[in-house]
Amino acid sequence: MKLQRTNRLRALSLGALAVSSALALTACGSDDTNSGSTSSSSASAAGSAKNIECKDAKGQLLGNGSSAQANAIDAWRQTFSQACSGVQINYKPEGSGAGVTAFNQGQVAFAGSDSALKPEEIAASKKVCSGGQGIDLPMVGGPIAVAYNVDGVDNLVLDGPTLAKIFDSKITKWDDAAIKKLNPDAKLPSTKIQAFHRSDESGTTDNFTKYLKATAASDWKYEGGKAWQAKGGQSAQGSSGLAQQVKQTSGSITYVELSYAKDGLKTVDIDTGASSPVKATTENASKAIADAKVVGTGKDLALELNYATKADGAYPITLVTYEIVCDKGNKSDTLAATKSFLTYMASEQGQGALADLGYAPIPAEINAKVRETVASIS
Repeated sequence: MKLQRTNRLRALSLGALAVSSALALTACGSDDTNSGSTSSSSASAAGSAKNIECKDAKGQLLGNGSSAQANAIDAWRQTFSQACSGVQINYKPEGSGAGVTAFNQGQVAFAGSDSALKPEEIAASKKVCSGGQGIDLPMVGGPIAVAYNVDGVDNLVLDGPTLAKIFDSKITKWDDAAIKKLNPDAKLPSTKIQAFHRSDESGTTDNFTKYLKATAASDWKYEGGKAWQAKGGQSAQGSSGLAQQVKQTSGSITYVELSYAKDGLKTVDIDTGASSPVKATTENASKAIADAKVVGTGKDLALELNYATKADGAYPITLVTYEIVCDKGNKSDTLAATKSFLTYMASEQGQGALADLGYAPIPAEINAKVRETVASIS
């Protein structure tokens, strides 16, 4: 893909980000179900259904892809369905790789991916997007938390090189000298480290390993991508699978979206070289995302993140989840439902649910382009 347009995003205040974050998100159900149930608090956060415009939307809307979005879409789907009862949304959160494959095989109306389409994937999409192609719409940002379970250690600081060695089985004990150096006041046990990674192809893996490559190139020699490549460790399916394994395994560590780490898991503060280690929060992720570049062409809004940022308070291990749709050539029986659902998710009402669910806003100027593009798809 030629990078014809590279625009440095203006640094935005957190207040402006929170108010104007009109992102969209897609993925329905939990990591383990197609549609799942939504907690009452999540549904409430998604707001009232009275202002949602159905715009002739009806029928079944199928999607597949990123599990990172599942906790937000659960709330959004339920609220949307109250207004647009004629639409049945069925999303399988099988991972970004599965989502892109399903989209390019014409099996779904949209896909969710935590990584932008590759040139060969865009070329393949032209076979299902009659007269058009698949495009990336950044819909939600969020921190990838490094979650851990170490008895007696409630605060933990790690950096890129140390994480690279842990996840490549080069650091195998919690009282390793490198970890002690970063945590001089912690009572670190000699417990064996149990590092968990995704078993399925995942955009979360892609973004996490991009961070390792950017900050620990001499320690992380792998090419990267959606599939895990490092040696050793243990694996689990989906973000919920990783979170569950860490909850029940002493000495464990993994990488998951913050929304999956909020339920009883401790998270690592990252030493980025800034004035102090940075916590995994939505606000700190927003600071890092505001340092991104737009590198897509035409209506494609793919972003390039700065994983090596050293800005104070900027949490570097972030991801942006994209909705992948056809810019032209969408199937006539799903076009109205697709546009209506994305329009709701991109609205201020839809975005009001994100902060409480552990997601971070996308800068306002990108959100404006997302809305404009959603309105123009055909």
